[in-house]
Amino acid sequence: MARRLRFNGTGSGEGGCPAVHEDLDSGEVIVHGQPLTDPEDVGRLRHLSEGEVAIVVPRDLLVDWTPKDKTRHVRIIDLDAFGKLFENFEHTAWRLETRRRYASDDISDTYDQFLRGERPVWDLDTPWARAIKAKTAGGAIVGRVRIVDTPPTDGQRYLTAHAEKNQALGEDIRNLSRTHAEALQLPLEDFWLFDSRLVALLRFDGDDNLVDVELITEPSEIVRYARVRDAAWHQAVPYQEFTAEPSE
Repeated sequence: MARRLRFNGTGSGEGGCPAVHEDLDSGEVIVHGQPLTDPEDVGRLRHLSEGEVAIVVPRDLLVDWTPKDKTRHVRIIDLDAFGKLFENFEHTAWRLETRRRYASDDISDTYDQFLRGERPVWDLDTPWARAIKAKTAGGAIVGRVRIVDTPPTDGQRYLTAHAEKNQALGEDIRNLSRTHAEALQLPLEDFWLFDSRLVALLRFDGDDNLVDVELITEPSEIVRYARVRDAAWHQAVPYQEFTAEPSE
């Protein structure tokens, strides 16, 4: 079906090029202009995927003519696209884990080993493990803060054991008590923050299954999540040193 496009404005005289159009059905913005062709300049671009073309437009064109909405449109990606984020980040990937249980853990062989009182045998050669190890070996920082209840749930106890695998891949794992997290007014949101520019908000169903992921890129929201990271990271302790607070 053909797009219903509305011409919003131009950066070089009415009807000229470059220009901005808006798709009236999807809300997508279409910008056209002169392509960036110098190989050296193209080589400096980050996150330019195969098939994409870079174009050059005046800053005023985007400021004056790009459609602006009062409400944020939610952008949802599936779990395959979520996995790609760990291949594409460059410098840092940081997570806040707030849940008492993750259904994906319950079905793993290592979870059964843990519940039997055995030391789990971690597989360090999965696609995930190889990707994270390659990133940290290249100098990237991967870290997490895990919120732990008093007393810890079985799922949280398992994740404390699982931190041994995370550490072997180069991750920095820290724990924070639920009581302390509430005192810091940390949100209940479970999320990853990539390169301080992109948030992946994890969305779960009522049975604790991860179903999809919301991407957030608004600068004000990124700042909010970065402040959550800073507060949690500052107050959390390495998982080896963590002791849950005694019950009152």
